[in-house]
Amino acid sequence: MTDEERPKINLTPRIPTLTKYEDKTKIDVRYVLIAPYVTAHVYWNPGLSELVYEIEEPVLNKKEKEDLNEIEDGMRELINVNLLLEKDLEALLSYMDKTARLIITELGIKLTKYQYDKVFYYLYRDFIGLNEIEPILKDYFIEDIECNGVDSPVYVIHRTYRNMRTSLVYKDLDYMAHFIEKLAQRCGRYVSYATPMLDGTLPDGSRVNATYTTEISSKGPTFTIRKFTKIPWTPVQLIAFNTLSPEMLAYFWILVQYKTNILITGGTASGKTSLLNALAFFIPPEARVVSIEDTRELNLPRENWLPSVSRTGLGIGGIGEIDMFTLLRESFRQSPDYVIVGEVRGKEAAVLFQGMASGHSSLSTMHAESVETVIRRLQTPPISLSPTLVNSLDAVAVMTHAIVNKQETRRLSKIIEVVDVTPEGIAKTNTPFVWDAASDKFFFKTDSKVFEKIMMRYGLSREQLINEFHIRTKIIFELYTRKIFDFDTVQKIVNEYYKNPSNILRQFGLA
Repeated sequence: MTDEERPKINLTPRIPTLTKYEDKTKIDVRYVLIAPYVTAHVYWNPGLSELVYEIEEPVLNKKEKEDLNEIEDGMRELINVNLLLEKDLEALLSYMDKTARLIITELGIKLTKYQYDKVFYYLYRDFIGLNEIEPILKDYFIEDIECNGVDSPVYVIHRTYRNMRTSLVYKDLDYMAHFIEKLAQRCGRYVSYATPMLDGTLPDGSRVNATYTTEISSKGPTFTIRKFTKIPWTPVQLIAFNTLSPEMLAYFWILVQYKTNILITGGTASGKTSLLNALAFFIPPEARVVSIEDTRELNLPRENWLPSVSRTGLGIGGIGEIDMFTLLRESFRQSPDYVIVGEVRGKEAAVLFQGMASGHSSLSTMHAESVETVIRRLQTPPISLSPTLVNSLDAVAVMTHAIVNKQETRRLSKIIEVVDVTPEGIAKTNTPFVWDAASDKFFFKTDSKVFEKIMMRYGLSREQLINEFHIRTKIIFELYTRKIFDFDTVQKIVNEYYKNPSNILRQFGLA
């Protein structure tokens, strides 16, 4: 091997367009994860009668595997572990390349350029990356990675093809324990037999939950990673997925502009955060936004935004913990026009609803399947809100999992307006939007109690507000028909409509 330039690794290859199939047995797709080395192969396995996600990495022969093991042993002795925590990837790759070449020369290992390129990928994967799951972490379409222990396949949740087993199976308990230690280190945490549970956040924002010993989980160490989405879905993309209708988005656009309070509910992975992020597109461009999350998932294309993330404490006493309650309480001292809370679960709900009552527009999510469950959860421990405060809530959007044409998908099943909550905790509601499961269509009525609140508060007539609702519905539908899905472009059009609506109406032929 001659001293040539460092092998190229592209960690952000072009994101392909994946086709959904009604018949899963017809699925057979490949796309690049780490160019030019790794691809994902998703296909129907007739022997298992299910979809399989196969990670296709460079194949090493016996001699190449032995050489790689020798080089990795040498790297562990020479490499500066602290450098691996640096954020400059190019500098890291150059450092690793120089170190590897030095070891290869000292050990007298003979490799061709093609062989060194393959070895270099594995060095990147095992030292800079997160070993065998590194390709999966780089897959734009993967939402969750789930490992249930040794001798059990790792599973993934895919945006297009949903739950699948992968070709990755961990075989060694000690290796798994070392890997959990590596996960903890990347999260800035510590695991041991005394503290065998890990709950942390990777540098890219992905959430990690892991166990360390067989005493906790009988199959050995386990982990679940909820991936952080750098580029969330835009409102127009949600229409393309038929998650909701243009009329629903136009309704939310008006509610967000006029500072109402919206709660998004649903089960686990039902699309609550995706909808929350989409609604944030409609916040006026000059408004100050403060967001509070326990894991960073929101991504708002705006400058006047203060994102806050809670922090768990260290050790048995939880030293240094900053919880969502503390962050939310402090946020109201930061003069926000809008407060966004990733998910309310406990005592922070009381602060959020007090903020709503005092005029701070709020958007949040909650794990609940219906409005009745929401009201019950809000009024019982650990939240224990009074019905008076619950009345501050204007609208509840209920997200749900659905099976449409034999495909698992997500739908906004209904939007319910909270008209009044009695002292006994009984809610009077109005439902302007509903999804019909049989026809997979959305239905709506313009009899909105929240619109009536906006009319009274801002001195608008019904005709003005309904006309605005129809215009925004047409704008959103035009964005969809023209396939304008880009994150920045959609935000620019929304912002321009706030500043100069006639320009946008002319641009889309609606003037």
